[in-house]
Amino acid sequence: MPYVTVGEENGNPIGLYYEDHGSGRPVVLIHGYPLDGHSWEKQLPVLLDAGCRVITYDRRGFGHSSQPTIGYDYDTFAADLKALMDKLDLRETVLAGFSMGTGEVTRYLGNYGSDRVVKGALFGPIPPYLLQTDDNPKGVPRSVFEGFMETIKKDRYAWFKFFLDNFYNVDKFHGTRISDEAWNASFQVAVGSSAYATLACVSTWLTDFRADLPKIDVPMLVVQGTEDRILPIDATGRRLPELLRDVQFVEIEGGPHNVGWTHADEVNRAFLEFLAK
Repeated sequence: MPYVTVGEENGNPIGLYYEDHGSGRPVVLIHGYPLDGHSWEKQLPVLLDAGCRVITYDRRGFGHSSQPTIGYDYDTFAADLKALMDKLDLRETVLAGFSMGTGEVTRYLGNYGSDRVVKGALFGPIPPYLLQTDDNPKGVPRSVFEGFMETIKKDRYAWFKFFLDNFYNVDKFHGTRISDEAWNASFQVAVGSSAYATLACVSTWLTDFRADLPKIDVPMLVVQGTEDRILPIDATGRRLPELLRDVQFVEIEGGPHNVGWTHADEVNRAFLEFLAK
């Protein structure tokens, strides 16, 4: 299993598990919380068929990667991504993130620029700034996240049930766009993640990306479901066209947070059209 070492904790290496398939223009896919790189399974074959080289990896704390108790902030996550980009010497890359992964894309471009990147894609974005403050009235109140953290501390597994039900809008799409088996697969991946990371990442969601966005100088695709219950579209995706210099924004009517699974045809079509431009 291939790993890239991104640091150490108490003398032990912190490794990110990654997969590298195909040839052609590299597309790096960065997963959302609380899943792993395999969550892109409805995009991977489509991108390979389109002639792309596709790289997925598991964020620290998740999937097959190490589960340290340090580094759960976006500067570190972006540095982890840079370590992978450098190790594989990726050039003319498309960076694509879903949910938490959109933070890596945004902070990487903000911190390291676009020397290795030609395009970016944000699916169910977390930027620009999720927390409600005096200068960010469209954000979500801090009390919501404090409630999430208390729930996680009491019963991490019950938290995942609540989260994934709203991740897929199960009350609407159960049996049509999300099966019991697919939901259970996501649950199994989630409970295999680090308990520390499960909690620590909630605070990370409150990162302010507003200073990163003006630095992005490559074309960007933003795709989001209009009924996203995890990252409300009015607080996130609908704000980005005013903050990015070159952006294509696609709303998926009625879509939940993980439209890459429930509305894969629409997502894949938008992504391939963007890549072809």
